[in-house]
Amino acid sequence: MNGPRLSPGDRVVAALDHALRALTATPQATRPKPIASRTGDPLGDAERREAGALMRVNHVGEVCAQALYFGQAAVADDERQRARMLEAAAEETDHLAWCGERLRELDSRPSLLNPLWYAGAYAIGVGAGILGDRLSLGFVVETERQVEAHLGEHLDRLPEGDAKSRAIVAAMKDDEARHADNALHAGAETLPDPLPALMRFASRVMKTVAYRI
Repeated sequence: MNGPRLSPGDRVVAALDHALRALTATPQATRPKPIASRTGDPLGDAERREAGALMRVNHVGEVCAQALYFGQAAVADDERQRARMLEAAAEETDHLAWCGERLRELDSRPSLLNPLWYAGAYAIGVGAGILGDRLSLGFVVETERQVEAHLGEHLDRLPEGDAKSRAIVAAMKDDEARHADNALHAGAETLPDPLPALMRFASRVMKTVAYRI
């Protein structure tokens, strides 16, 4: 069931509600947090700081994912397309909850610029949605492939003893790959140049800043 079609006014209200909940509320995961297959080793201060910085970047990525999917859903003409975006956003909420909890465990914090990240990602999501369903799905494929690669890099960079963070990142990586595959099978169209390169540049800027702030 896709639910009733929302009016433009209803979509504005829904967008504001989603933004407030993503930025101020403690997200509730619908799936259990991934459990590490081994206990891991105690982290030193430097390792804890590094793990916290990397998980902050991942948390920002999930804030942006919420905004991107909700932005695309807000302008989707096809209700099936809107339902796809909202379903993916629900799984990204699990990621947001897992990353937030792990940040607290590491005595770290989310990015201070999360409102800015959310607003920018939402605008990008709306822009992608306006391009039409097939290109919007193509945007999902490209985004998720880039995120999958980024999470793979973090698996290499996280302290070897941080089994808890590594389990979370590995599960997120699998989900992002599945989101890309689902969008591809739904009829995604390959994004034209230079959009993928611009997306990679914006991602590098976000990761560099969020690592520190």
